[in-house]
Formats: sequence, structure tokens, C-alpha cells
Amino acid sequence: MLLIFRSLILAIMLLLAFVFGGLYCLLRPRHRDNVHLFAKIFSWAAPVLGVKVVVRKPKVERSKPCIFLANHQNNFDMFTHTAAVPKGTVSLGKKSLAWIPFFGQIYWLSGNILIDRKNRNRAFETMAQTAKKIKDKCLSIWIFPEGTRSRGKGLLPFKAGAFHTAIEAGVAMVPVLASNQEHIKLNRWNNGVVIIEVMDPIETKGLAKSQVKELSTRIHAMMAEKLAQLNQEASALMAKKAIN
Repeated sequence: MLLIFRSLILAIMLLLAFVFGGLYCLLRPRHRDNVHLFAKIFSWAAPVLGVKVVVRKPKVERSKPCIFLANHQNNFDMFTHTAAVPKGTVSLGKKSLAWIPFFGQIYWLSGNILIDRKNRNRAFETMAQTAKKIKDKCLSIWIFPEGTRSRGKGLLPFKAGAFHTAIEAGVAMVPVLASNQEHIKLNRWNNGVVIIEVMDPIETKGLAKSQVKELSTRIHAMMAEKLAQLNQEASALMAKKAIN
């Protein structure tokens, strides 16, 4: 019964978000703050899922454009990670998303960037254009560097595109980690806590393209360590709540 109720509520919320959000995007197509608007609406669904989302950000929030590196676990990312998406940020997604009826068109209209990962040359062209947009429009980019959902397997290896783009644009990279959310079940009333932590920026100015691999390896190690800490903390919080 709970599964049916939650699914119905989520379906209604998403429908309303796409209808009214889509109309809003038609009034200001590809505006730099459209994605933030959708992210805020989607994050409201977390309580419906029985999830408490705790967002931690640096004391001084970054005003300069950057590339956010977020871990990608499953479809619940759109209800958890979205709580941390700031204004002036768009995401980078697969070109195939554009073919999903209604969603794909709104995804593009809201200002997100589509990349053809199957075509290496076009992918590099898109990343170069993305670097230009970052500089020209003072735009931040939200990227899932793993390129696919980890589904509880920890932090997967990173693709190099995000790091090439950051170095070319000369902007910082900001890791964003969400603790494990594989435990979330629609048929369970209380799905515990998901901690989202926005880490301190890692500068790329002065780095050469030849240093991409070293930068990627270093940031992956930092993010893997932080993810392990957040998972442990979130598990302890859920265990404590269960006892009480």
C-alpha cells in the first residue's frame, strides 16, 4: 500500500514539476537558473520517500564558476543531490536523453548540455564548447564523472572529460558526495538519512592537459575517502535512530 501511495504522489509531483517547470522554461528558455529551479522542486520529494537529506556546504560559498563532481548512485540522485545544486549551474548529460518524450525536451530547454559519448570527436567538441560557456557565461557545470550509476559499488573510475574541461576553462573542481542511498525502498516508511557534502574547491589554474590523469586520480582518492566517512556516519545515525 505504501509503495502504491508513494509512487502515486511522486508521479503527481513530477508531472506538476514538468508541466509548470516546462512552461516556465518556455518563458525564459535555457536560462542559467532554470536547472536550479527544477533541482529545488525535485528535492522536495525526499520527505515523500521517507528520507532526511542533510546538506553540508563550505562556510563561504563559491561565487565563481566551477565544475561540480558528484557521485552517481541510482535514480534517487534526482531527489537527494538536487538539494545541493546552486544557482547558475547546469548539468552535463548523455545526448540520448533528448529522445525521452517530454523529459528530454525539458532537459534541453532548461539549459543543460548534451554530449554524444559514442562519438569521441563530437564529445571533445562539446567539452570545448562547455569550457567556453563556463568562461563566457560565468556558468557552473554539474557532472557525474563516473559516467554511469554505481548501484552500491562504491566510487567507480572517472571519465577524463570533466578534468580536461576544468583545466581548459581554468576553473576549480568541487567534489559533491552523497552517502549511500541503496537502502532506499519505496515500500519502507523510514528510509533514514542521506548526507550530501560539498567539499572545498580544488583549483586547476596553471595545470597542463598532461596532468589530467594525476588530477583525476588525486580527486578520486579524496572523494572515495570522504564517501566512506559519510557512509559510516549515515549508518551510525540510522542505527541510533532505530534504537531510540
